[in-house]
Amino acid sequence: MNTREKQFGFQHKLLVLALLAAFGPAHADGDTDKLIKPDKAVVSVGAAGVLGDSKDRSIFGQYNGWSTNDSAVLLDFELIQREDETGTWTTAEGRNLGLDNRELSVARQKQGDWKVSAAYSEQVRHDPRTLHTGLQGIGNTQLSVNSLAVAGSGASQNLDIKRSSLSVAGEKWISSGLQLEASLKSEDKDGARLTGVGAYCGPSVVGAKCPVVSGALLMLAEPISSSTYQMDVKANLSGSDYTLTAGYYGSIYKNDNGSMRVGSINGSLVDTAGSPFSAGSGANTLGDLLMQPISLAPDNQAMQLYLDGTYAITPTIRTTFHYAITHATQSDSFAGMGLTAAAGLPANLNAVVDTELAQIGVTARPLPKLSLLANVRYEDIKDKTPTALYGDTYSNQNNSSHKANSKAEATYLFPDSIRATFGMDYAWVQRNVPSVGSSALYIPTNSLTSIREETTELGYRAEVRKPIFDTVNASVAYLQSWRNGSHWINLGSTTARYPNTYQPMRDGDVYSAIGIFPTTMMDRVRDKVRVMADWAASDKLSLQFSLEGGQDTYSAPTTKGMHSSAMSGAGVDGSYAVSDAWKATGYVTYAQQTLAVDQSAGYVASINNISTNIGLGMVGKLNAKWDVGGDLSYLDDRNSYGLGSSTTSPAGSLPDVSYRTLALKVFAKYALDARSDVRVDLVQQSTSFDEWTWAGSGVPYAYSDNSTVSMQASQNVTYLGVKYVYRLK
Repeated sequence: MNTREKQFGFQHKLLVLALLAAFGPAHADGDTDKLIKPDKAVVSVGAAGVLGDSKDRSIFGQYNGWSTNDSAVLLDFELIQREDETGTWTTAEGRNLGLDNRELSVARQKQGDWKVSAAYSEQVRHDPRTLHTGLQGIGNTQLSVNSLAVAGSGASQNLDIKRSSLSVAGEKWISSGLQLEASLKSEDKDGARLTGVGAYCGPSVVGAKCPVVSGALLMLAEPISSSTYQMDVKANLSGSDYTLTAGYYGSIYKNDNGSMRVGSINGSLVDTAGSPFSAGSGANTLGDLLMQPISLAPDNQAMQLYLDGTYAITPTIRTTFHYAITHATQSDSFAGMGLTAAAGLPANLNAVVDTELAQIGVTARPLPKLSLLANVRYEDIKDKTPTALYGDTYSNQNNSSHKANSKAEATYLFPDSIRATFGMDYAWVQRNVPSVGSSALYIPTNSLTSIREETTELGYRAEVRKPIFDTVNASVAYLQSWRNGSHWINLGSTTARYPNTYQPMRDGDVYSAIGIFPTTMMDRVRDKVRVMADWAASDKLSLQFSLEGGQDTYSAPTTKGMHSSAMSGAGVDGSYAVSDAWKATGYVTYAQQTLAVDQSAGYVASINNISTNIGLGMVGKLNAKWDVGGDLSYLDDRNSYGLGSSTTSPAGSLPDVSYRTLALKVFAKYALDARSDVRVDLVQQSTSFDEWTWAGSGVPYAYSDNSTVSMQASQNVTYLGVKYVYRLK
């Protein structure tokens, strides 16, 4: 919440210096002197505090530390220095140094010759929800579940995830047309996040075979201790009519925790009726399933070679291209992750995915009033991971695919300043068809009814822009596209094992009233329209208007699944110069999204989200020493769940989920003298939400060990910060 004033951009200063050098001496005044010698050193120091307890601040302080801190030191600085003798620049900046989201950077460069820089940053994500649990060992890979006698009566726990990032970079100009760049970055993540484990078993459940039907869901905390390393090295070559960049990018992900597990379950668990039962800990018990190791993200790495460039064929025809090959692997040892592989299985997944990406684009202006654009993109993903029978029944499957996208666009300027654009888009996807293969592996019999090997989508879009009056510019755009594909491939089989290949079938043959068909492969018709206008009502008042709406309609050989989705939105944004010293701004936006879907059995859902945003702001000068301003914003977001029954039994109903926040932010800055200011920032934020995800009718959801999760539904927080700003130069 520390607010920093915007300063004249560093690159803008370089541009002004270049112009001064190009056009010779100018009549220097105070501002010109600052551009020629832009040395600056600014330090601000102060203190801030918040009112309200930590529960009032859990949403407000998710990422700035104010959910756990009542007060903090505000410390920022900025340094820009130029050495006249060598033309060397030194810059340094520190932001929020007394808070959880601190940033520190330093750079030194000689323009057109070399540059080195380094940066460090931290951010802590404080989970806004509080856990009430008997869980022990949070932050470790071995957890102990201690059942509570009363739901929510355990110790209160809050989970945090801290990110710390360090990067270094360098640049060197070998010649006027050749530049080398290199950067290294590492990021560490530590903490814990909410997760869970569930199991169900019984005499007829494959792989469990418990003598008694039972099930449970336990709340757990995933331990986080990982590092990500990134390296980017590239060479930039430029000439009079071309640019070329060749580079290498590599990433390595290391997770200190390969798996986690429940080491013990102490006490009786509780079923959905509130009756206690024992999970057991021996073979063929629910406890045995719940205490199996849970795999966490494995170590992995990727490397990429890429080539980018542009070439001006003629002054009016220009091309761009991009080519990249990526090699990604994941070979973390199962044993090293704390997992036990079944006899005969490989020691690791040995995953290999190779990706080849090529893209080329052309822009041209064959006539003064005509502009053309074309772009083609192709991606080939080769999944070379070996298949094996993991678990009792199913194997992994290769997910290779080929993807192509292309677009063409023409824009023409007609009389009366009418600008029309027409474009066409095409997308094609070819997917790997699952097959049993020579090793006779299984895939789930009820995962999907059918899939498609290929889908294609063709669309067009048209837009017209026209000045209606001298002060009004308006545009209307329309888009329509159609997606379909090859014959559906039926995954059903009357035999215990599937045939080695799946055969395409006619829709009539693959039809299933309650079939499960992937939404991304279903036929789809998309329509979308957008209207925008800019109105310069006067020298002081300007307004922007937007209105849009669209709908997707889906179809497949079933009455279930996705039927349609729609969106609509409207907005007004404006600014008004009250006087030379005062300016007002404001906006209002409204957006709605709907989704109609049938579950394969049981209910029909119509989901509706409505979001309204309103904002008003004012900034100005009271006099030569006082700058003041503020803004008031309001957000209202609501999800409605319309449920109907597609069976003889009622589907029930779900209440709305709503989230509202009202925030007032004001500031005042007083100039003590030419070099120092005092700034005060005040924020008042009120938030309220109503949801059934973790609690319904005031009763919290309880896990099988009676753990619960809570967050205060109405939150009010007041922030006050005061800082002293001093400019050394």
